[in-house]
Amino acid sequence: MKTLFLLLLTLTLFTHLSFAQVPVEVHPNQLELLESDDPQLAANKRLVYDFWIKVFQTRNVELAPEYMAEDYIQHNPNVPTGRQAFMDFFGQFEQLPVQDSIPDLVYIMAENDMVMIAFKREYPDPQNPGETYTTTWFDMFRIENGKMAEHWDYGTK
Repeated sequence: MKTLFLLLLTLTLFTHLSFAQVPVEVHPNQLELLESDDPQLAANKRLVYDFWIKVFQTRNVELAPEYMAEDYIQHNPNVPTGRQAFMDFFGQFEQLPVQDSIPDLVYIMAENDMVMIAFKREYPDPQNPGETYTTTWFDMFRIENGKMAEHWDYGTK
């Protein structure tokens, strides 16, 4: 009986722990994420990072031509495609001051002409009122001729 009790207790603890979420953590040193042995990959990561800090976070769309191709392709269904359409859409919002980092940044990775950035997101837990959970948001960019040419994320209508 004691063995059965210990077995049930162990299974209960194991089952409970196997379903527990590991919270998403932000990276402690964002500039470290921009490093690469490949100078082109480092440049691509820097382009996306600087765009995020100087244009996207601040909504300073006047700087968009420095970072975005004119025929920029947008795959988020809520934002029109094209650099000018991006500028028109985000230009309608109040400009914010430049920050020295990207809030909730988890990681930046680059491969070939693609750069992916991941962010921590925290939401109310629908099963546990008053509690929250973390998850990850991803944005991916294709770089062409030193500019961001295409964007993907999991935006929904």
